[in-house]
Amino acid sequence: MRKKMVITIDGPAGAGKSTVSKIVAKRLGYIYLDTGALYRALAYKALKDKI
Repeated sequence: MRKKMVITIDGPAGAGKSTVSKIVAKRLGYIYLDTGALYRALAYKALKDKI
């Protein structure tokens, strides 16, 4: 079975990373994962639980 490539896009705030990422994911049939939102949720939970 052939593995799919993992693509990451990095850059400063407001550069269009999310917009480009969503377009690329859709065209390639990949899943779009917003890791910024993931990390913010984890940080919120850690702060809330005083970890």
